[in-house]
Amino acid sequence: MTESCVKKLSCTLLDAITDKDPMVQEQVCSALCSLGEVQPEEMLCACEEYLRQHDKLAHPYRAMVLRTMEMVLRNHTSELDKDTANIIILLASSEMTRTKELVCGWQQAASSVLVAVGQRFINRVMEEMLSRFQPRTLPHCSVVRTFASLAVSNVFGVVPFLPSILSTMLPMLGMAKQDELRVAFCSALQHFSESTLEYLANLDQAPDPTVRKDTFATDIFSAYDILFHHWLQSREPRLRLAVVEALGPMSLLLPSERLEEQLPKLLPGVLALYKKHAETFYVSKSLGQILEAAVSVGSRTLEVQLDALLAALHAQICVPVESSSPLVISNQKEVLRCFTVLACCTPGRLLAFLLPRLDTSNERLRVGTLQVLRHVINSAAAQMEVQKPFILSSMRLPLLDPSSKVKQAVVQVISAMAHHGYLEQPGGEVMIEYLVQQCALPPEPQPENPGPDSKNLSADGVRAMSIRTLYLVSTAVDRMSDVLWPYLLEFLTPVRFTGALTPLCRSLVHLAQKRQEVGADTFLIQYDAHVNLPSPYAVTTRLLVVSSNPYLGDGRGAASLRLLNILHRSIHPLLGRRWETTIPLLLGYLDEYTEETLPQKEWEEKLLMFLQDTLATVSDNTWTCQLSLEMCKQLPCYNGTPQEKHFLYKCIGTTLGAASSKEVVRKHLQELLETARYQEEADREGLACCFGICASSHLEDTLAQLEDFVRSDVFRKSIGIFSIFKDRSENEVEKVKSALILCYGHVAAQAPRELMLARVESDILRNMFQYFSTKVLGVKVESKDPALKLCLVQSTCMVSRAICSSAQASSFHFSRKAELVAQMMEFIRAEPPDSLRTPVRKKAMLTCTYLVSLEPALGEQARADMIQGCLHSVMALPPESQGPVSGYGTRP
Repeated sequence: MTESCVKKLSCTLLDAITDKDPMVQEQVCSALCSLGEVQPEEMLCACEEYLRQHDKLAHPYRAMVLRTMEMVLRNHTSELDKDTANIIILLASSEMTRTKELVCGWQQAASSVLVAVGQRFINRVMEEMLSRFQPRTLPHCSVVRTFASLAVSNVFGVVPFLPSILSTMLPMLGMAKQDELRVAFCSALQHFSESTLEYLANLDQAPDPTVRKDTFATDIFSAYDILFHHWLQSREPRLRLAVVEALGPMSLLLPSERLEEQLPKLLPGVLALYKKHAETFYVSKSLGQILEAAVSVGSRTLEVQLDALLAALHAQICVPVESSSPLVISNQKEVLRCFTVLACCTPGRLLAFLLPRLDTSNERLRVGTLQVLRHVINSAAAQMEVQKPFILSSMRLPLLDPSSKVKQAVVQVISAMAHHGYLEQPGGEVMIEYLVQQCALPPEPQPENPGPDSKNLSADGVRAMSIRTLYLVSTAVDRMSDVLWPYLLEFLTPVRFTGALTPLCRSLVHLAQKRQEVGADTFLIQYDAHVNLPSPYAVTTRLLVVSSNPYLGDGRGAASLRLLNILHRSIHPLLGRRWETTIPLLLGYLDEYTEETLPQKEWEEKLLMFLQDTLATVSDNTWTCQLSLEMCKQLPCYNGTPQEKHFLYKCIGTTLGAASSKEVVRKHLQELLETARYQEEADREGLACCFGICASSHLEDTLAQLEDFVRSDVFRKSIGIFSIFKDRSENEVEKVKSALILCYGHVAAQAPRELMLARVESDILRNMFQYFSTKVLGVKVESKDPALKLCLVQSTCMVSRAICSSAQASSFHFSRKAELVAQMMEFIRAEPPDSLRTPVRKKAMLTCTYLVSLEPALGEQARADMIQGCLHSVMALPPESQGPVSGYGTRP
């Protein structure tokens, strides 16, 4: 595209910029920018010529053209020649000062063009600006603002001009009466001071490395005198804020003796603005710079003002932060910066002020104090080093605060402490325990109308933050490795930390891997050196049992199994290779399912097979007995989680089944019978499952222990205690009997068939019906507890099925068969004919189907009566949806 074409096209587009449609105006500007990317000089010259020739073009359109020019200049200043730059500078300067009235958009656009050209042609821009900045004549506001913007955008180019600018500006300050011009002067002085400080901080890169702070000190103090003693007293809030913004960086350039002289008035003057302005960010930012200046000169005045400073700053940090207010958030950052300055120069005084305020019961004050504490721990680490014991001891009361806001603040303090070596000190373990407690917080019900920050300020928010913090300090803070390992293992077994199991396991896995990578001892856990650690049996039991409900707590099953795997040498030296094969298979199985689709029974069977395989691999009776002892000890821990308690009973049965010591087996079975909570379904069924699994290896001992229990004083005393409360006695005694009957059913189902057949009539069935308080031969069975009846039917069904599944079933002469059939039919007839309320009818019929196939055969009349009774019981029943089934607390 030729240059003339670009110019013509630019002119055509510029003619369309006055279109009334804003969309058209926007598209015109976009097209001009595109042209400027191709031929920047041609496009810029076309815009300059257009504005010059269209003198009466309204200022909004002139501002659009200037903004378009500025966008092109931003990327193509390096391509401008000197003549074109000069033309643009003269245009922008003229546009900016054409009218004395303030037309912000137009004048700002022109100023931005000058700032963009000043990136390369700073001398020419400054020359033009100084021509409009003459002594004893108040300048145009936009000229002063342009000086300020140039100082920000081109520090090295502007600072050499500052002595000349300041000498011209100082007399003008006394002449300026309009607030708008005063605000512009304040902004210029602020940016001049900031640019000077940046220049001095980078003298090695500066064009004139001989520039010194005292070059500006006298002029800056003269300006300071007017701003602080006169303009700061103005009633115009905007001017006061502009003054205070300027005072901060200016104070860093004041001569030391002048600053020390002014501080007794300056600090109270700035602090007083907190009460006058809602936008306290500007006050705090300036105050931080003044404090830095005071500290840099070793001011003695600061100590006198310290109490007032701390009180004012603390009040600011305790203002609640609204997420919708960026200035409030920024103010808090600046206030914290002030605290850092004070922490570095007077750490003792600062903590003497802060730590007592942790004892307050006021949530807002406590949260604010904790925020400051966390900040100074991070930002003034060296100064806080000797204060660590005092800081740790001061956390006692905040750790007890139930407020979610306080808890979040405490967790943040603990995170800072972890990074700076506090948790290695005496008392550090209390902080770690607190962190784990917050990881274990239970989920909170969601409010009906949650606010945008309700999640963060709830128990769930505290828990999420604590989990992130625990994992962070475990994985990213190297110094914490020896603090957390193996200490975190202590939290695996106590019930109150159950909710924290997943993050605990993940952190422990990472810590263990790190120790292995650096060649730690083969045995990761030295039990002799850490007496409070849970034993390998306790760890194994706990992690195995919680894995039975694997998706709870963000996947604690997988996390527990991974921890077991990495601890294998500390659990038992022989488990390494075996677990390296079996545990990944279990983890892979979990990956195939979700909480909704997992076949729970199949999963528990896999875990029990894993336990059985583990016991076989260890093959050590002492180890097995210790594991069974620990499992029994942990049973009460699961009183509130019936599914896991039921599974633990199965684990106990599996472990006892692998034990070779009959004495240990009998002892544990006796304790289980004596301590079971018979009113709880999980205990009754769990106990029965445990006895059944144990009977697969110890039938004789299991049956003997059941009979011994019934004859024992414990059982008789229980009956006696129950009988005192006549309303409760029958129910509670029958719960015990229900459990015992279920035990016999499971024993029959699990025991070796050839051994079971020899005992089925003489021991198993006899005791079952004895506990049911009935005689079988021709005597009608009555029971007030339908659950007891159901247990009897269920166990009888299990016994019958076990006999049928025996290889000797065809030759087995079941002498009590007819009695059992008659008993089942009596149960069936006793069921209400018009409703299906319990599984008794179904279980009894199923029992009859097993019994019919056994010898001796039933007589024809008995068979006919059985069939007729079953049909009569079923045919009158309504559809299933009209007859809800209740299990009376037992499983069908």
